[in-house]
Amino acid sequence: MSALRTRIARLGEEYGLPEVAGRQLRALLDAVERDPVAPTTVTDPARGVEAHIADSLAGLRLSAVRDARVIADVGAGAGFPGLVLAAALPGARARLVDSVAKKCDFVRRAAAAAGLENVEVVHARAEDWPGGLERHDLVTARAVAPLAVVVEYAAPLLQLDGRLVAWKGLRDPREEADGRAAAAATGLEATEIVAVPPRRGAEHRHLHVYTKLSPTPAKFPRRPGMARKRPIVAPS
Repeated sequence: MSALRTRIARLGEEYGLPEVAGRQLRALLDAVERDPVAPTTVTDPARGVEAHIADSLAGLRLSAVRDARVIADVGAGAGFPGLVLAAALPGARARLVDSVAKKCDFVRRAAAAAGLENVEVVHARAEDWPGGLERHDLVTARAVAPLAVVVEYAAPLLQLDGRLVAWKGLRDPREEADGRAAAAATGLEATEIVAVPPRRGAEHRHLHVYTKLSPTPAKFPRRPGMARKRPIVAPS
């Protein structure tokens, strides 16, 4: 067995993945490697298994991710973590949301190559997607934006008691304070920060968890682009 297959098999055992998931995860790595317009700089499967697959699967450490049934992965990019979670959770529906058409096209091709029938690709800005409002019990975001911006994107998409899980690196007290301020303004609360055990290339990974406790005020989502241009910040 090759080193790559061995690593995928071990990840499958670690996270209790369905048997078919191993083949699907390898197909995702193949799609990234072979597609000349894959929207990621990490295309070598030997690196991608850590940067894309293992990193995405880390979310399964959280019950909010393991128990999710309708997921919105905002700023989906090359499809991580959304495509990996779709393979890991075949009973869930994963909606991968991105504003860039070429990225959406790639995600569709990768999902088809992996045989992921529980994936929907949404070509839209997260804050300009009325069909997604209050329809998800989980929103995920990886390498998308500062926490305050991600919180503002996610809040209108979540059902009450739904969770946002944001993949981040080193902790930043100021960013976390802004995230809490954005959460307070949009009906969420910062509830947990989970340190992911270090591995090659990801020594300081953290999962930031927010819970939707009350309805998001009607003024959200703001018009497209405002969350980044004028982010909610904590008082100085």
